[in-house]
Amino acid sequence: MIFKKFVRRLVSDNSFKTLSSLDAYAQWAASYPPYAHNALMQTEQRAMLDLLPDVSGCMVLDLACGTGRYGLLALERGAKAALGLDNSPAMLGANGLQQRALATTEAIPLAGESIDVVVCGLALGHLPALGLSMREISRVLKPCGCALVSDFHPFLFLNGQRRTFTAPDGKTYAVEHYAHLYADYHRAAREAGLRIEQVVEPALVLEEENSLKSDVPVVIVYRLGKMAV
Repeated sequence: MIFKKFVRRLVSDNSFKTLSSLDAYAQWAASYPPYAHNALMQTEQRAMLDLLPDVSGCMVLDLACGTGRYGLLALERGAKAALGLDNSPAMLGANGLQQRALATTEAIPLAGESIDVVVCGLALGHLPALGLSMREISRVLKPCGCALVSDFHPFLFLNGQRRTFTAPDGKTYAVEHYAHLYADYHRAAREAGLRIEQVVEPALVLEEENSLKSDVPVVIVYRLGKMAV
């Protein structure tokens, strides 16, 4: 029953108006905390942290950082620095990272081979294509660096479910999203000089109960490494 209620929150009803990601986050930012605040995000974060390498002394890029969730977690784990980049001024305004800037995933304003670990959580699904973002991730990664990228599982979207939020006006909206299959990530990564080292597809786990509520995957998480030249 809990899982069914949660899936309804993702919405299989297409009656809600879909906003562009920029418009959606402009409204959502005021109530979007810098931690995993729902069951899907908790499940996603658990999988991401399981794949996260030791970041002690590392330069970490929280790409499409929103309110800075992964940058803050990296600092807690001993990162030398965590830089947050996002294309939403409203989300950056609610971001607790000291080092943050306005930028897109497709044009990262950093020098090549300057980052040890890139973390990009639940963001690339807002884009219709992956290629530019993957190339930029590859460009800024050091030769032995790695990237963690998560996305809403394409099965959810292709089954008609949508990510929604309630705006300050009390209305519920869906957020712009595009389904990217494993093959899409594999191709974009390979063309960018990255290789998929690990992939996990966790089903929904409720953190307060630490119990599995379905065997249907709700997110897909990739760990990518840079190919040797």
